This record gives sequence, C-alpha cells and structure tokens, in this order.
Amino acid sequence: MLQEYLLKIVIIGHEGVGKTSLLLRYTDERFQEHYSTTIGVDFKIKNVTREDYLASLNCAKQKHVKDNYLAIQLPLTCLFARFRAIVSSFYRGANGLIIVFDVCDLTSFERVPYWIDEASRYGDPSCIKLLVGNKVDKVNDRQVTSAQAQSLADQFGMQYIETSAKEAHNVHAVFDVMADTIVRSKRQLNYVMAPDVMTQSFRLDSKDVTPVYSCYTGSGYCY
Repeated sequence: MLQEYLLKIVIIGHEGVGKTSLLLRYTDERFQEHYSTTIGVDFKIKNVTREDYLASLNCAKQKHVKDNYLAIQLPLTCLFARFRAIVSSFYRGANGLIIVFDVCDLTSFERVPYWIDEASRYGDPSCIKLLVGNKVDKVNDRQVTSAQAQSLADQFGMQYIETSAKEAHNVHAVFDVMADTIVRSKRQLNYVMAPDVMTQSFRLDSKDVTPVYSCYTGSGYCY
C-alpha cells in the first residue's frame, strides 16, 4: 500500500493580494483578472505524488521516495468578522502557513505581522511559514522592494518567494518548497487511508457549497 499524507496548508493575507489567484493558478492552471471578494473560506485539494514535486525541485538524490504518495490539502482563508468562528478552525492543525502580500500595496505588506500573530493565536506558533510577494509583473507599480520583504521574512524566520499569478511565475515554487519543507521536517503529518476523499475540493460561503473537481500534476520550479 502506498503511503498517503495530508498536508494542510493555509493561505492568508490582506484582501486583494491575489490569494485566490495563486490558489487557482496552482490547482487549475487558470487565471482570472478580477475575482469577487472571498466570503468565509475557499478550500481546494490538490493531489500530487512526492516524486512529482521532488522532480520539480530537481532533487534527484531523493528519488528513492517515489512510491510515497503525497496529498496536499490547500485551504485558502480570508477573514471576515461574521465568519470568524468558521475560519479560525482552519488554522488548527495546519502544517504550513503561506502569508501573501501585494508588492504594489504597502499596506498589505505592513499587515503581514498581524496575520502571523493571528495565525499564532489560533494555530501552532511553530507552524512552518512562507512569505509570498505577489503581482511582481506590475513592475512600475511596485511599492515594496525585495530587500524589504526578505528582511521581514528573516525577522520571522521565513523563506521568501516572489510570484506572479497572472504570469504563472514561481507559483508552483511556493507550494513545492512548502511541501518539501514540511515533509522533510516531518511536522505533524496526518496519515490518510482513503484516497477517494482526497479528490474533491469545494468553496464554502454564506449561501451554499459548490463541488469542484480538479487534479493537476504538472512540473514545478527547479529551486
């Protein structure tokens, strides 16, 4: 029997920074210029083999783990007061935390410490964290430098990656690096026996739950 792991990765950040865009670019390989504001929680699951993402990371020396099956669970959370009781539960048990800001929006960058503190209150303070600066394709509108972002990441002991969901730049790198870091650190991995439950993703909002099915195992980023 192949080993299966469920990694819970929570994506947070100021509104409008591109969290939904990053999620859908990674899971569905699609980009939409404008999204309505997320209400409550967006939730998707992507199934990949560890061989796939190790290959994308160019880790040939680790090919002996190719029979391990890795299921990555990606809850995307956007906090609104009326849904706080729902969203806070998604912090608990998270293996990884991706904090996203918009490099063209200084306020979203200045709010990063707030999101880290928020996650620490509801989840595990030692959860692996990754800082992501999105929308780097908007070169002329940039308000946050790479040096500023790296300095903040260093302050909180995080890795830092710059992305463009629009141009699909480094999007796979974010999730591949996060998954590889979690697996190697062996932090709170949850063993899963039923692969059938790993193929469905859904959106949770104030009105309904709409099932969406997706599975993508494309190449990632050589890091």
